[in-house]
Amino acid sequence: MIDGTLETIDGRPALRFERTLAYPVERVWRAVSVPAELERWFPAAADWTPATGETFEAAGVTGEVTEVDPPHRLAWTYAGQAYSFDLTAHGDGCRLVFTHIFDDRNTSAQTATGWDAYLSRLEPHLAGKDLSEEDAHEGWEENHERYAERFGVDPAPGRRFAAALRGDNGDT
Repeated sequence: MIDGTLETIDGRPALRFERTLAYPVERVWRAVSVPAELERWFPAAADWTPATGETFEAAGVTGEVTEVDPPHRLAWTYAGQAYSFDLTAHGDGCRLVFTHIFDDRNTSAQTATGWDAYLSRLEPHLAGKDLSEEDAHEGWEENHERYAERFGVDPAPGRRFAAALRGDNGDT
């Protein structure tokens, strides 16, 4: 799925993903805010409460929770980048908007493709199932090419990234 959009927020590139989920806001809130749930589908679990102003460490990098409005908004910074989940009721379910503000527009296709893969793990998690990281990243290269075209960016950085993960030099 390639449903991410590239925007500009405060002069910086931002990726925005919107998903409609067949689960109530409160259930999705637990999935995005409780560390034991977050680690089942997100790239890294943050050991947080979360509470505004709280600092946390993930993968050796310190982050800070910047806004918490349960069960509707959770925002944080990590490695100089800003992230947020916004949840609203939508029929019997929930609309989730995930935003990631970063610095290098040239990596937007690569970053969007990664977020698509991780966000694809959320709904199975909510259903009590597990979608492995490996299965979630299947089709990564094709999705990356679509994002690069959609965003009008050079696909080479993402191709090099994928090649490094495969253990080759990217010439194939």
